[in-house]
Amino acid sequence: MAKKKQDYDLAFTHLRNNQNISAYNLFTNLAEAQKKTDIIKSALLYVLAGECKSRQGKDNENEILEAGKLFLNFGKKDKTYQAKGALLCASKCFLKAGKYDDAKDAFSKSKEIISPSVSTQRPIVIVDDSKAITIKLENYLKKLGYDEMSSFEKGKDGISGCKKLIKQSKNPIVLLDMGLPDMDGDKVAEKLLAEKLDLQIIIITADEKTTKRVNKTISSGVTAFIQKPFTMDEVKKAIDLAESEYTLS
Repeated sequence: MAKKKQDYDLAFTHLRNNQNISAYNLFTNLAEAQKKTDIIKSALLYVLAGECKSRQGKDNENEILEAGKLFLNFGKKDKTYQAKGALLCASKCFLKAGKYDDAKDAFSKSKEIISPSVSTQRPIVIVDDSKAITIKLENYLKKLGYDEMSSFEKGKDGISGCKKLIKQSKNPIVLLDMGLPDMDGDKVAEKLLAEKLDLQIIIITADEKTTKRVNKTISSGVTAFIQKPFTMDEVKKAIDLAESEYTLS
């Protein structure tokens, strides 16, 4: 294993230093060694070997075709998204080598594989000191398809939990109660928005929307407002608004 890593490092060093013949020899040897264990890696190594030949002003059709065949073999195995990517790579290799019919065939095969839908759903953080409210929200959110949730009874704990997720680039949606035992929800919102200005925060409170405290919090940049007692439909509308806002940010 250590020897193989040294060969990779040396091959790329040769490539960076334009020592193309030495790089070519190492890349082709590594490509052959990987054929039985990692087809994709072998194909990529052949592409690199072809680049070495191209830099020498030599024809690299054999290397590019070999890469294309390996990508194609991997792509024929199943209908996964990885197979789709391999087929597209095969098509590009065949096209570069002037094998237009093969390129068209590989591209057609890639179109038969449907890409998985990308979900915009993110983690949910619930900050509410009422266990009954938290359980109710969790049940609603599970029905809406959310499964990554964390809950906190205190504002300071909620802030810490959100910060951890933000550092992990998870961009949570925050469901925030206005009346917490250690600090008011508007202060929590203020600190969270200072941490991440485009964070989606949904205020949950028994207060009227017209009250001074709620108005001030909404104007600070929160996404939505839900008044207790609330329904699942109201939660869904607020969550949908948060998701829509996130896709535009």
